Parts: sequence; C-alpha cells; structure tokens
Amino acid sequence: MKKGIIAGLILIAVVVSAVGLYFFSEERQNKISRSLSTTLGLSDGCVEIYASQATPVKRFLKVEKLSTAYGTDDAQARPYRYGYGYIDTNSNGTVDTNEKGKGKAYFEVGDYSQYIYTECKGK
Repeated sequence: MKKGIIAGLILIAVVVSAVGLYFFSEERQNKISRSLSTTLGLSDGCVEIYASQATPVKRFLKVEKLSTAYGTDDAQARPYRYGYGYIDTNSNGTVDTNEKGKGKAYFEVGDYSQYIYTECKGK
C-alpha cells in the first residue's frame, strides 16, 4: 500500500514538473516578471543607447520594462523593442526636476542598435 502511494506521489511530481517546464519557459517567466514589476511599481531600469562603443548618445531612466513589439494582424514579433523612460538630458544618471517635468518619453531600440538595459538602484 505504501509503495503504491509513493509511486503515485512520484508520478504526480514528475507530471507537475513537466507541466511546469512547459508552461514556465524563460520567455513566459520574463513576461510574468515584467508584469509583476509593472504592477508593483518597480521602475528602476536604465537604458543606454550607443552610437559607438565609447559613450552613450541617449540614456533613459526609470524604465519600467522593455517590451518586444508584435504585429497587430499577424502577432509576429517585430525587430525592435520599446519602452518608456525619462530622458537623462544632462547625463548625470539622476532624474532631475526639469527632466521629470517633461514626463516619460516613448523610445524604440532596433535589432541592430547597441544598447544596455540595467537596473539603476539609488539614482
């Protein structure tokens, strides 16, 4: 009787693991994480866009998430990502009063762009 219960529990564990791996792929985990971050108000991301490897030409602060664009009719992923953030006009890494007054700006980053998306704690 105990062997049957143990075998049943092992089978359930294997099935739950397989279902978990299927439904919680890395992309799905990222989507869940991004939605939780947005819901909870975690918006500490920084996006730096580079024209060359030396210095960023544009920096966005307090970016909530970078999202992959999808087509309206065909639901295919587009070759760019987009987001909203404050433009760091004076490149000091902090959202100043004049930058905050302008509000968050929409931006797009193409496939062939060089950019870095990091977490900006304490800025």
